[in-house]
Amino acid sequence: MEILPFLLAPFVASLILTGIHAYLGVHVVERGVIFVDLALAQIAALGATVAIVIGMDPHGHGSYWISLAFTFLGAGIFAFARSSRGHIPQEAFIGIAYAVASATAILLMSKATGETEHLKDMLVGNILAVSWPEVRRTALLYGAIGIFHFLFRKKFLTISMNHAKAEQSGIHVRFWDFLFYASFGFVVTSSVAIAGVLLVFCYLIVPSVGAMLFADRIGPRLAIGWTMGTLVSALGCYLSVQLDTPTGATIVVTFGAILVLMFFMHLIVHRGRAAQGIEGAASAHRELEAAASSKASLG
Repeated sequence: MEILPFLLAPFVASLILTGIHAYLGVHVVERGVIFVDLALAQIAALGATVAIVIGMDPHGHGSYWISLAFTFLGAGIFAFARSSRGHIPQEAFIGIAYAVASATAILLMSKATGETEHLKDMLVGNILAVSWPEVRRTALLYGAIGIFHFLFRKKFLTISMNHAKAEQSGIHVRFWDFLFYASFGFVVTSSVAIAGVLLVFCYLIVPSVGAMLFADRIGPRLAIGWTMGTLVSALGCYLSVQLDTPTGATIVVTFGAILVLMFFMHLIVHRGRAAQGIEGAASAHRELEAAASSKASLG
């Protein structure tokens, strides 16, 4: 009970991250751009690195806006790299962007050896250090982005679920792709500052993948993803304090363990349904045989 007040702000922050990232994860998985979050997060981290190298406070407003500007640049690249007629997969551009951004950040940090600890913070984060003002600002920003996506959900979902249909219906796909990645950039830039690159990636992908094991429709998938993210966040924060381990890494490992358990549950449920289906088919076959036999005897 003594650690609950200490964990409250990090837990609320993790709930906010779960809410927006589980939704965005549905789009990312459907678009087949699984590593776009890692790439945008690393580009945001590169912007923060540039701010540090030129002497800015890594937690100041100037550093944030530089990081956001870099993220918008990445959003533009990813939006214009997607084309139904292209021979190069969009994921290839995303991977290249991640590798180049990572290498550039390392090169810059090699010239500012006294600030290398910030590079580690951007990678693994420290969600336990989040303050209530940060939680409030993040909640307001993500709430505004959530409203934006709700208002234009039909366009975003059509592009994510059926890209060809979106183009045929006259939607300016590249423009709406840029708006999607730009809003995504706002989320990633703020999330990386709180939780680090790896944890942000897990919040985006793992709840969505876990939900897809049990549901096909958007509503149930969001409900499962939000529930999973909430439970894992609570468990991960608690284990981090009890085991005295880095919070971000602990939550990431907890996400992996819970996803494995969900996969085995999916196998059990799937086999049970398959067995019921086989039994039902066999029963129907026996009834047909009995009916045919009865008809033959009457004949």
